[in-house]
Amino acid sequence: MLSGPRAVPGSDRGLCGSAGLPRPDFDAKKKRKVAEIYRALNSDPIDVAALRRMAISEGGLLTDEIRWKVWPKLLSVNTDDLPPLPGKELREDNKDYQQVLLDVRRSLRRFPPGMPDDQREGLQEELIDIILHVLKRNPQLHYYQGYHDIVVTFLLVVGPRLATALVEKLSTHHLRDFMDSTMDNTKHILNYLMPIIDQVNPEVHDFMQSAEVGTIFALSWLITWFGHVLSDFRHVVRLYDFFLACHPLMPIYFAAVIVLHRKQEVLDCECDMASVHHLLSQIPQDLPYESLISKAGDLFVQFPPSELAKKAAEAAQAERTAASTFKDFELASVQQRPDTVLRQRFRERLRGEERLRGEERTKSILTKPRTNRFVKLAVMGLTVALGAAALAVVKSALEWAPKFELQIFP
Repeated sequence: MLSGPRAVPGSDRGLCGSAGLPRPDFDAKKKRKVAEIYRALNSDPIDVAALRRMAISEGGLLTDEIRWKVWPKLLSVNTDDLPPLPGKELREDNKDYQQVLLDVRRSLRRFPPGMPDDQREGLQEELIDIILHVLKRNPQLHYYQGYHDIVVTFLLVVGPRLATALVEKLSTHHLRDFMDSTMDNTKHILNYLMPIIDQVNPEVHDFMQSAEVGTIFALSWLITWFGHVLSDFRHVVRLYDFFLACHPLMPIYFAAVIVLHRKQEVLDCECDMASVHHLLSQIPQDLPYESLISKAGDLFVQFPPSELAKKAAEAAQAERTAASTFKDFELASVQQRPDTVLRQRFRERLRGEERLRGEERTKSILTKPRTNRFVKLAVMGLTVALGAAALAVVKSALEWAPKFELQIFP
């Protein structure tokens, strides 16, 4: 019998209240959203498109009890057929065991403050077993430092048995590129960061290029889904709601909006690699998360990965990535790579003219009417190769918004 979610202090507080809404309005809004989530869960078939929309929209999935029920639906995991709990025998003669052990022992800050030592130590043991179980069952996957930051989030929210199933599905899809034997595909994904920034604010893009800061400052953000760099667990699970409901490249769009949110800090910085890297690698903890999530969604709709990749005129044969399992990325992934965008885009611009153009473009992008934006994000997120059921949900999502035209589907 599958038990419910494990209680984590402070993790069930929704984020809608952070927008400064009066408590009665917030409570009513939350109740309506909870009712809509359960309506989607209880429909036959389950309305996964609506669940994705709820995960993306303000406040996300609100509580860990709801996440325990919805996250498996977002990943197409059958909770009636879960694998048994991993056993300690996985540790024998395992090439990754020592590295996993070291990383997990250093993960104290990922557990809620005030958690008793014996409870935390028990969770750390479960964390080790989950990681080794996934790696054992999927020898094509390679452990990387930071992977445990993602796994511990699932462990804290849903417990070890369900976490094992969710993490395995996530590792073979959304996280697949990070788990190759080399970092080539991870670098490939990082290469989307600068083209996104360039589309919105060319001045910031050119400044960062002149400073030669690169994108390594965002590496830990990307490969841990921000779990390693955010101290408040509520913010971490809110982002996980968002990322689970979307395209695998959504974390890089969120990274871009963080940089754009700090544009004035960037432009006021000394234009050298060390200064800009130091600034950007220190992620603020008081970010306006709901606003940034909304803007990341806007940018994904405005500049989908396929459009960014098409800017590469001299493209080489691209490796197959997790993102290439999505319809809007298929053509680009066959023969285009976004790193050539950076080479082509490094050019001189008249600073004053481009500043004005950048401001106008930013205003146009971020104030564009958002009708059906969440529908589009939800539908885009459904085309991951999780089986025929995903395509059926795409159809139901389009029926849910019949006037909406999604051009990425044939």
